[in-house]
Amino acid sequence: MFTGLVEVLGKVERVVDEGAGTRFTLGWPGLERPLPIGESVAVNGCCLTVVSASGEAFDVQAGPETLLRTNLGARRPGDRVNLERSLRVGDRLGGHFVQGHVDTTAVLKERRTEGEWEFLAFGLDPSWMRLLVPKGSIAVDGVSLTLVDVDPDGFSVMLIPHTLSVTTLGLLRVGDAVNIEADMLAKHVEKLLAGRGAGA
Repeated sequence: MFTGLVEVLGKVERVVDEGAGTRFTLGWPGLERPLPIGESVAVNGCCLTVVSASGEAFDVQAGPETLLRTNLGARRPGDRVNLERSLRVGDRLGGHFVQGHVDTTAVLKERRTEGEWEFLAFGLDPSWMRLLVPKGSIAVDGVSLTLVDVDPDGFSVMLIPHTLSVTTLGLLRVGDAVNIEADMLAKHVEKLLAGRGAGA
């Protein structure tokens, strides 16, 4: 479980093809001690397990399902990634509950500056739009954000300077794909209501 509050802007150091999957070596700038083996880390919002670690670097593995549903398969050495360690009991929850289970990807369609803020509009498969509501929560590349507008085939967000400077969202260009995790509560409510409709 995560909060969607990115801890650090990491860097892809190495990418190794492992047949059906991929092994990534990632750099965590300023990390005081190596990450424990088995720890969960959200990489661009995708929950992955640390399989080896040394200094500021650590390795994770992404399987076929992860590579299919996320943008991690397109990551190359030198690319930046959002990193967040899993939530500990007693931690403050400043974003929203993020599982690290990416649902799908969206594509940046428009980006414009509005004062110190930036407006970003994304295109998303209409089948996912039922889970999004204006002023609701969404995780974009692992960043907890508040939805502004929700349209039949996309949504928009407004980003403050801090978010732009400390996450990959500040580096996005039109046409880039981002990982999307819809609000966990919305998914559960939808399933419960669907079941009630079938029972009726």
